[in-house]
Amino acid sequence: MNNKAEIETLDSVDHILGEEYEHQPVPTAARRSTFSVTTVWIGFPMIITGAMTGSILVLGMGFTSALWAMVIGNLIMFAYVGALGLLGTNRGMNFALLASIVFGRKGYVFASGLLSTLLLGWYAVQTGITGALISSAYDLNYVAMTIVAGLLYIGITFVGVHGLHLIGLVSVPLFVILGGWVVFDTASATSWQAILAYPGNNGAATMSMGVGLTVVIALFIDAGTVSADFNRWAKDSRSSLIATFSAFPFANLIAMLVGGIMTAALAVPNANPFGADNMFGHMNGKQMAFLSALAFVFLYLNLGSVCAHCLYNAATGWSRIFGTRMRVMAVILGAIGIAVAAGNVWAFFIQWLSLLGILVPPIGAIILVDQYLARRNAEIDRDWRPSAFIAWIIGSAVAVIVEFYLPHFSTAISAALAGGIAYAALALRPSPERVTA
Repeated sequence: MNNKAEIETLDSVDHILGEEYEHQPVPTAARRSTFSVTTVWIGFPMIITGAMTGSILVLGMGFTSALWAMVIGNLIMFAYVGALGLLGTNRGMNFALLASIVFGRKGYVFASGLLSTLLLGWYAVQTGITGALISSAYDLNYVAMTIVAGLLYIGITFVGVHGLHLIGLVSVPLFVILGGWVVFDTASATSWQAILAYPGNNGAATMSMGVGLTVVIALFIDAGTVSADFNRWAKDSRSSLIATFSAFPFANLIAMLVGGIMTAALAVPNANPFGADNMFGHMNGKQMAFLSALAFVFLYLNLGSVCAHCLYNAATGWSRIFGTRMRVMAVILGAIGIAVAAGNVWAFFIQWLSLLGILVPPIGAIILVDQYLARRNAEIDRDWRPSAFIAWIIGSAVAVIVEFYLPHFSTAISAALAGGIAYAALALRPSPERVTA
């Protein structure tokens, strides 16, 4: 197929499924309803992985302290993601376009490329988790189940933002119903007083509040930073904030509470939330054919939501870098993710992805300072903006110091604050070049 035929085919696909506006702002006429953007966001964090994270927090901190970490962390995420999302709404731009203003028309590649690669990595990890849980629970072939999952998730992403809307419509009600059942089923074996008083794994809390906040924030800091990819579709600021609130704190907090309450209620010594000690394992543990079949469908659809969102973000970012279409990159990157997941090497990526995640908070903080304080309504006016990179290095350096030498503090918060303050000092310094620094 020649280039002209390929372009015509892609144009036809965009005409049928809708333009994704990879390289330009979303026009007002193409914006989506508040309900549509909300279903896109709410379906992202209301997932079983969030419940597993809630379990880890409760095991490490005890229920009450973990609850505080969940609430505070999610409120911080609402402020951070909401502010970045508003930039996308007001200007109609995706993250890569916003990053081009702040880091430069060439410099943005480093910020957008990093985040897009991290999100592709998480797509592979979540796809691998899908295959692993299905394989162990139903004694099915791991590679086959992983490939089926990956292809399903590529299909959802290929549809575009409307596909994210549709998967949210299905996955969210399923999670609310099944998560609610798990909570009340496990809580019925004990008392709410005992759940609130749960002290942590084997009666000892080992996780500090700073680490707990980092766990909450780090779960979606990558996707939260590229929130403009979703919020650019909102019609106005009100719709943008409603959609963000549906995710943080609402959906993310509910997901974490489902896992946290279940863990505190069952009080299993040395519980393994990423093994059988999660809501999926609890449903299968009842040994009821109908519930097990429902759990099978639920897992694919629920993790399909987060995987499709991650792949959409990754494909949007890399399509801008390579000058191609989101749907083309979704297929290419999705295939790479499936290969990583099916090769059963995804577990080795988790620590690496988490470590790279410490580089992310300064990026969002720098964009916020630049667009709200230093250079409102600025345009893409140069190839490189050194001040943004200097602040990014400072923020990441602080993150590394906190991560390895001050483990009781929050790495994510420290990194964002350091990066934002450093950029403010550089961009707002009294000088004739302040506006174009």
